[in-house]
Amino acid sequence: MDREELPFNRAQREWVKRAGEGKGNTVAFGSTRSLNVTGTPIFANAAFPPLDDPFSSSELLVIGPETRAPYLAPSFFKVSGMRYGAISKPVVQALSRGAKEVGVWLNTGEGGLSPFHLEGGCDVVFQIGTAKYGVRDAQGGMSDDKLRKAAVHESVRMFELKLAQVAKPGKGGILPGAKVTAEIAEIRGIPEGSDSLSPNRHLEIDDWGNLLNFVAHMREVTGKPVGIKNVVGTETSMQGLFDEIAARGAALAPDFITIDGGEGGTGAAPMPLIDLVGMLIREALPLVVDMRNRAGLKDRVRIIASGKLVNSGDLAWALAAGADLVTSARGFMFSLGCIQALKCNKNTCPTGITTHDPRFQKDW
Repeated sequence: MDREELPFNRAQREWVKRAGEGKGNTVAFGSTRSLNVTGTPIFANAAFPPLDDPFSSSELLVIGPETRAPYLAPSFFKVSGMRYGAISKPVVQALSRGAKEVGVWLNTGEGGLSPFHLEGGCDVVFQIGTAKYGVRDAQGGMSDDKLRKAAVHESVRMFELKLAQVAKPGKGGILPGAKVTAEIAEIRGIPEGSDSLSPNRHLEIDDWGNLLNFVAHMREVTGKPVGIKNVVGTETSMQGLFDEIAARGAALAPDFITIDGGEGGTGAAPMPLIDLVGMLIREALPLVVDMRNRAGLKDRVRIIASGKLVNSGDLAWALAAGADLVTSARGFMFSLGCIQALKCNKNTCPTGITTHDPRFQKDW
């Protein structure tokens, strides 16, 4: 049935396909969604809705107002982190050009900044994972010189320090050696042809205080907004972050927090982590939003929601639940031709989305 396929069902993928081709997104006959499942969001319609759109606004969302180069976000929907290496060169090029055309940012993912992220001229969020790809020194720590060099690019508007990701919280990223080409090895600063395994956390950061110090240091070096990406494990754990901010002052807070839901995806991860670890976005997002608001940080710390939020109803729910911005990765993969073959980790993707085999690719 249309709603039974996993991880994304046919109804979701067809919606993305029609939207990506500029076709109508109407359906016939009635809903195929099981609406009686506990937790299903239902939107309350107005008895007398306004004739004009009351929500149209040209006001830009300010991120990092206290930095030397604040970012003015022109839209609420963005391209989430997909690292070059996990996805192919033509995909990064297409995303860069498409993001520029519609005025949204492109998150690099944890694989470092490649020339292909920059060639379209879009706004770029440079994500830094636990292996510090692209900004690492010889020992695998942060290189301030490389970080400063990355910040020189005008297109690089913000930096995102990734603590954890969707399907593998508590475990670093995995890139099979077959996908570590000479070019990717050069961009990341790692050996060619060898499996690339990231640490399960940043070695320099072992508590919330160290995290705030690290974020403040990155912000001082780059002059640009710096945020964090995390998967919520428990309410108590995340509350520790806001308690630390309260003790040390809002100036040291991260400029944004990306909340990744445990139901999200990845190119390669152990099945138990994909299935069983991390709070779902529909539980985690309202929790963190409430913590932020109680701390009086609503205009200081922006909340970004991520995790299988593909269709417009998902975005509307996230915004209603308090998110300032929403990002999607696999929605954009579907728009580029992904057929959910589930071969992302094998370098044999038949559509060329997640393989570096040139016979599956087409130059743009």
